[in-house]
Amino acid sequence: MNKIEIIKHAEQYVQRIHQNDTTGHDIEHIMRVRHHALDIASNEDVDTFVVELASLLHDTVDKKLFKDPNQAWHQLNQWMNDMQLSDEIQTEVTHILKYISFNGGNNHGKLNSLAGKIVQDADRIDAIGAIGIARTFQYSGHFKEPMHISGQSPRNLSELNQDQYHNEPNTAINHFYEKLLLLKDGMNTQRGLQLAEERHQFMEQFLEQFYKEWNIQ
Repeated sequence: MNKIEIIKHAEQYVQRIHQNDTTGHDIEHIMRVRHHALDIASNEDVDTFVVELASLLHDTVDKKLFKDPNQAWHQLNQWMNDMQLSDEIQTEVTHILKYISFNGGNNHGKLNSLAGKIVQDADRIDAIGAIGIARTFQYSGHFKEPMHISGQSPRNLSELNQDQYHNEPNTAINHFYEKLLLLKDGMNTQRGLQLAEERHQFMEQFLEQFYKEWNIQ
């Protein structure tokens, strides 16, 4: 099976997985991440097949989206075997998917390939700006988190373990301070940083306006 055919099969695979998503990790998100990743990759010396494939697959094993992450990994591994991907490509894609997420800052510096860093930048670009804001409130609504609580300060990530980070109650606005506003300075590539700058500024403007409207007396 050639690379073009594998990408087509990957598109169909992720369409099935994400078709009913209501968390902000739907197929449109996947396609935007692929677009941004290929844009960034065009400025780098990298295997664009790995970049495109990992971009398409990057949320297929995200543990916050699946009741049984082990089953999601098993399904993905079976799919990669069915595609007859080489052991080298399977290993690289697996590594990217394992460490691409922010994960409370705990995955910082763990990606070991340029392809992975490009996909991470692309995923983070879609987490900020107008789209990122919309996805944040969609995600919080899906998991029944409040928009904001007056007087509540963001959680201290350094004091949270993994279970607390993923499972303790939170708010949509806190998510900006715990993750979204930190992403620009964590970009791996110059193109990623360039794309992130305007979106970061838009989020800051949004928060300023949000508090003006929230704090009406």
